Amino acid sequence: MKRLQQIIKCTLTLSLFGCMMPQANGQILKRLGKAAERAAERTVERRVEKETTEKTDQVLDSILEPGSSKKTKPPKHKAPSTNSDTESVDIREVENDPSAVLTSTDPQSIKIYSKFDFVPGDETLFLDAFENDFVGDFPSKWNTNSSGDLVTIDGHDEKWLKILPGFKTAYIPDVTELPDDFTLEFDVIAQGLDKKTSSQSFLEVMVSDTNSFDEGANWGSVSYSFCQFIDVGIVVENHINGARVIRNTIAADLRPTVLDKHHISVAVNGQRFRFWINENKYVDVPRLLPEGVQIQGIKFSLRGIDTNKEGIYLSNFKIAKGGVDLRRKLLADGKISTNGILFESGSANIQPMSMGVIRQIYQVLQQDKSLKLRIVGHTDSDGDDQKNMQLSQKRAASVKNALVSIYNISSDRLTTEGKGETQPIGDNGSFEGKAQNRRVEFIKI
Repeated sequence: MKRLQQIIKCTLTLSLFGCMMPQANGQILKRLGKAAERAAERTVERRVEKETTEKTDQVLDSILEPGSSKKTKPPKHKAPSTNSDTESVDIREVENDPSAVLTSTDPQSIKIYSKFDFVPGDETLFLDAFENDFVGDFPSKWNTNSSGDLVTIDGHDEKWLKILPGFKTAYIPDVTELPDDFTLEFDVIAQGLDKKTSSQSFLEVMVSDTNSFDEGANWGSVSYSFCQFIDVGIVVENHINGARVIRNTIAADLRPTVLDKHHISVAVNGQRFRFWINENKYVDVPRLLPEGVQIQGIKFSLRGIDTNKEGIYLSNFKIAKGGVDLRRKLLADGKISTNGILFESGSANIQPMSMGVIRQIYQVLQQDKSLKLRIVGHTDSDGDDQKNMQLSQKRAASVKNALVSIYNISSDRLTTEGKGETQPIGDNGSFEGKAQNRRVEFIKI
């Protein structure tokens, strides 16, 4: 750092000489020769890598970008979150330019999810982003026969559970006696993967008739690979009454996918088991699970990871009852309410994995050309009342725009309204209650 300060002082001195004595300055630079070039290169490299302090960056800005006393750094990208609802918005933006609230951070990503058919359950059974747990601890709503730590990851707001590989190691969330129809969602980050990552590196998601560390007599599972040097695919397996009935490997090149943060979605409907990674459905087995057997637990396990250089991290868990066809419910009851449409924190930007719900609304509108809907947005109570009211209006408008711009629904068939935090259905004092209150309603008009 001291050497860098010396370089900066030297460069500043040269800049002053450049203003007052051009010829002398040229002579000095000539004498410095390659040493000055190497020093400048090191300074630029450090600046690019952002390893200097903020004050150093400001000084460099004044040197490298003369004429500007202060430069604004581009905002640091943060992962989507749904923990807060406050944002300063101008509702006139929605009225005058509805397209302004259509897309997510990546404008193309929401369109990629336009055929995504996963619909999350509408009654939350388990929700955990480890908000009430401390970094370094094992999360309080989980059990394991191994170990694991909560950590933070640069560029992401959430806490993440680092899980460890091991023979018969399991991580089990505290939820039991699951209904016949339920959904599971969570996010995964893998670090340190390379061409030497083992072909035996798999993350397994299992549903079982026990919530203990034994497999149980009846279970179904999907395991997907983190291997980078060959295409390993996805393994589907089950046991019914203690005997294996299905074990199959599905071809799927996941190598680019698992290098980035990715979203896992699972839907269980009786015997049927479906599995998505991001927008792609890879598994849809109609009879993976036995008929009439009560599912008691969900288990996660990891194998084949070299913990000296590789790490697998999980967060943003949601287990919900339902996941059934919203289309029939809307037609039968005339309205539905869902917290399956997620937005970026404090924003009306729709998270791409929410498109399964919006797609089903489109299908209802497509089937009945005379149907008109009112879209109503709701928020939790965090932040200013008026800002929450405006945000809820903007979110409703964003959903409308997804239907209009992506699915070509006529805009005059849709109206929007925002209720802000005025109609809670859950306890705003809890993480789970806030998630319930952040919802969107569709009402026939």
